[in-house]
Amino acid sequence: MGIIVAGKLIIQSGWRDAFVEKSHEAIVYARENQACEDFSVSPDPLDTNRVNVFAKWTSYAELNTFRESDPDNELFSLVELFDVKEYEITP
Repeated sequence: MGIIVAGKLIIQSGWRDAFVEKSHEAIVYARENQACEDFSVSPDPLDTNRVNVFAKWTSYAELNTFRESDPDNELFSLVELFDVKEYEITP
């Protein structure tokens, strides 16, 4: 079983690009984890306040371990709307 995490974040006006830039450390940290098959945070091409997120993990346990050790949880103070879902997938 795998886990897909996908959705959007609406960031405070004027902070989207800084949010994406500051996410760099978390992206590198996640991708270094063998249980992380993909992790991406990217600016939406149409909405200047929207960030799209996508991650694929091998298990909930590994995803939760990452979340508990995320290098920069302070970024979430910039989030006005959190619309991200988790999906269980089978090969």
